[in-house]
Parts: sequence; C-alpha cells; structure tokens
Amino acid sequence: MPDSCGVYLFRDADGTIIYIGKAKSLKKRVQSYFSRQLDGKTQVLVSKIADVEFRLTPSELQAELLEAALIKENQPHYNIDLKDDKSFPWIRISREDFPVVSVCRKKKTEKEGVALYIGPYTSADLLRQALKLIRRVFGFRSCRVMPREPCLYWRLKLCPAPCAGKISSSDYRLIIEQIKLFLESKHQELIEKLARRMRELSAERKFEEAALVRDQINALAAISSSSSRTVALNELEGLRDLISLERVPSRIEAFDISNFHGTSAVGSMVSFLNGSPDKNNYRRFRIKTVFGIDDYKMLAEVVGRRYSRLLKEGRLMPDLILIDGGRQHLAVALRELEKLGLRIPAVSIAKEEENIYVPGRPEPIHLSSDTPALNLIRKVRDEAHRFAISYHRLLRKKRVLHKK
Repeated sequence: MPDSCGVYLFRDADGTIIYIGKAKSLKKRVQSYFSRQLDGKTQVLVSKIADVEFRLTPSELQAELLEAALIKENQPHYNIDLKDDKSFPWIRISREDFPVVSVCRKKKTEKEGVALYIGPYTSADLLRQALKLIRRVFGFRSCRVMPREPCLYWRLKLCPAPCAGKISSSDYRLIIEQIKLFLESKHQELIEKLARRMRELSAERKFEEAALVRDQINALAAISSSSSRTVALNELEGLRDLISLERVPSRIEAFDISNFHGTSAVGSMVSFLNGSPDKNNYRRFRIKTVFGIDDYKMLAEVVGRRYSRLLKEGRLMPDLILIDGGRQHLAVALRELEKLGLRIPAVSIAKEEENIYVPGRPEPIHLSSDTPALNLIRKVRDEAHRFAISYHRLLRKKRVLHKK
C-alpha cells in the first residue's frame, strides 16, 4: 500500500464493507492492524477482514470528507462514531436573495426549502479551514441579519457587501453557484466558467471586474495544480515501488505502432515529465524499413531510431520506457536497447487484461483498477495510442487527397 493519505475499506468474505477509516499514511495505518496487540473488539474486526481496498486523496482534508461520505453511504457494521448524521457538520446556504454561507451542526428538515445543505463532513475545524479558503477566493455573506452599512469583511474583500448595494442579486447567485462547484471538487469546470465570464466582462470594457475574475481563476488554478501534483507524485512513487526502480521515474517515454492492413504504418512516442504530458518532446515516426504487417519489426525500428539519435546528440535518456503490447513487444524493445549498449528500465502493458510485463518476472502483474501506478501507466499508454492514431489518420488523408 502507498505511504500516502487516503481512505481504506475492509471487506469480509462476502465482499461486504465492514469498516472504513482514513489515514495520513495508508501503509502505516493498515499495517498497524496486523502488527501490534489489539483490544478485543478490534481483534474481532481483524479476524473478519478478507480484503482491503484503498482510495487515495490529494490531501488529509479530502480524506476526511471522503471517509464521511463513504460511511454515510455504506453504514459499515464496525463504524460507530460517524454513522449518526446529526453529529456531522454541514455547510448551510440559506435561500434568500443574498444567501448566507455558514457551518452548522444539525440539518433542519422541518421547513422544506429554507436552506441548502452540503455534506455531511467529519471535522468542523477542517471544514472551517476550507470555508476560509473559499471566502478568500470568492467572498460571501456570513451575517445573519443584513447590516445597514458595509462591515470589516467588505474592506478585507471577504464579502461583496450586498447590504450596501455593491452587488446585484443575480451576480451574487453566480458566486453561490461557483462555491457549489468548488465544494463538489469540479475545479476545471469552474475555471472554464470563470474564464468565459472574464471574456464577457472584458468585451463589455468592465476591466476592473474582469481583473477580479482573473484573480479568482489564478487562485483556483493554484489549488487545482497543487492537488494534481500530489496525485501525480503518488502515482510516480507507486510505479517506482511496483517495478523496483532506484528512483521515481520523472521522465517516461511510451511507444505505440499504428497501421491499417500494413499501409501507412507509423510509430509514435510520447513523453511524460513528472506525471504530465510533455508535448514538446513528442515524436512521430514513419516506418521506413518494414513492409507488410509486422508490429515487432516496426517497434524495433522506432525504438532503435529514437535512442540511437539520443546517443548521437548526447542527450539525457528517460527514466522508464513503456511499450504498448505484451511480453514479446517488451522483449523486442529490450533487444534494441541492448544493441545500443543502453540499460534503461522498460515495461509493457497488454490491452486486453491490462497485464503489466516487467523484465525478470515470469508472470505479469495484474493491478486493481484504482491503483495509482496503473492509473499512470494507462494514462501514458492511452496518450501514445491517441498520438499514433492521429498521425496515421493524417497520413491516410494525405494519401487519399494525393490520389484525387
């Protein structure tokens, strides 16, 4: 298991979830159930564990929120403290022309439509921290009774001051919709909506308002980027541990071959840096030495051309090579590297069962669908395939046009 934060789920022999927990380090937390003296109740729980599942999160806060949601949904037998929704804090958004956003302990149901509740969450302290972040980005009303003049929050740019008519009801409701998207972790969708809004304001020559929206976009992009970097690091560390690399594979290069009945055969190579596409280093290859259908020889040509050129130019080699294919495809690539005197770690992934082949291992590795390392391998493989197909289609189109 990864040494990362997230949520773990224990299942019994029937596949039923019997306990859900969160952890700063999943590896250490789950290991603790099997490596120390336990009280009687926990011993009973451990005796019934037949399977362990985990889900990574970018932060401890999101692990808290995911744990609460999963416990609420599954009601595991051995979770006691968090089953009662009344003990959970909620975000409450009142239904007014200028809604109040606040944290509350109880979800009131006696008057339908009085407020919108988002949650529940497990930690009031963490929830308030999240709300402070949201307020710095968007600003919202928190006063129960609307004052007659702007308060300190307006001067601190934490409230748009509807009390003084500084914002219209329709514009304020846009803020509320943005807060909802943020709480649902739909950061990219929110950024796209804000970008459209910024362009509209600029077209209307409302440059000061457009600048405020621009600042919101930058803040959200930083938050989203931070989460993405954490996820990418988890995936890279998982991949390093999976195939026993000496270091995290910062630079990964992946190859794919595409042809249509042996015609317009092409090869593609995509490059990922720190878990993200590095499109400036993508390369396309028209097959020059192979005629007919022979994926192995085509792959050998492409791999040989790529790394003989890097050797000639004295450029850095990747930390890992990924081949789209099975054991034989991997063997072909390794032979080409050996001819060049290179020892670059390489693996392959087969399409059907998504088995991962590693040199020196007699059996392929088969990972569960939510494993971070597999997520990264899939992402790189699919991008290589997409890039190869797009180039192949381009050549076929040119060929058809040339015939006309």
